[in-house]
Amino acid sequence: MSFESDLLAILPRLRRFAASLSRDRADGDDLCQAALEKALRARDQWQPGTRLDSWMYRIMRNVWIDEGRSRQRAARTFAPEEAGEHVGHAGDRDVEAHVMLSDVDRAMHALPDEQREAIALVLVEGLSYKEAAEVLGIPMGTLTSRLVRGRGALLELLGEAA
Repeated sequence: MSFESDLLAILPRLRRFAASLSRDRADGDDLCQAALEKALRARDQWQPGTRLDSWMYRIMRNVWIDEGRSRQRAARTFAPEEAGEHVGHAGDRDVEAHVMLSDVDRAMHALPDEQREAIALVLVEGLSYKEAAEVLGIPMGTLTSRLVRGRGALLELLGEAA
């Protein structure tokens, strides 16, 4: 497979991680595009035989940091496009699933950046602790601590804490 086709294969995972970092799908798509452009320009720096997804997560996180993670998004005047996806859609299960995903999404967005990044890489993207620690540039103990605190916060936010 070519470098480009390998990138295409992991694109859904990259988009999901970008949305998790940015807390917004549109901003996540912009972030994903910027990371892909950077990766294509630096393709000679990627070492075949290593994990392309980890390399891309690291690039994406660096792009996000470079763009100023602390900037605040202006209040929206219009509802996001996704808000109309289920209007007029019948079925209690679909509605319940949508509400549950919305609750989880809101809970993830409420987490501090460090915890959200750790949870997104390990629990959502399935990276090992070691791989996630390398992507984030932190010791494994720090990653473990962020995961424990993040899981606890999610459980509390979702009303499932004991």
